[in-house]
Amino acid sequence: MIPLRILLIEDDGLIGLMLGELLQELGHAICGIATTEADAVAAAARCRPDLMIVHARLAAGSGISAVATILRNGHVAHLFTSGSSTNAYAPGAVVLRKPFRETELVRAMDRAVAVKAA
Repeated sequence: MIPLRILLIEDDGLIGLMLGELLQELGHAICGIATTEADAVAAAARCRPDLMIVHARLAAGSGISAVATILRNGHVAHLFTSGSSTNAYAPGAVVLRKPFRETELVRAMDRAVAVKAA
């Protein structure tokens, strides 16, 4: 996989930092870590990511709603992470259930980027 500029949308600071470190070890650049729905929308406009990794439920807002708002300005590859099941995702959404392994993350990233390219 080519190096990507990734926006993390995650309200748990520890998970955001650990995931960011893992992604950097895999050769990707983290252009931002947003913790709220409003911050996510602003960060996406500012850093123009190649991929967004989005926690579906945020303490302040919704990752799903943030993505819907961001996508109004054009498609950005994205995948959702969640510890619970929900049917609120758009058909065909890439969803990665927590906890996940590095290999599962890489496969989900590949799928999300492929959707963008389609």
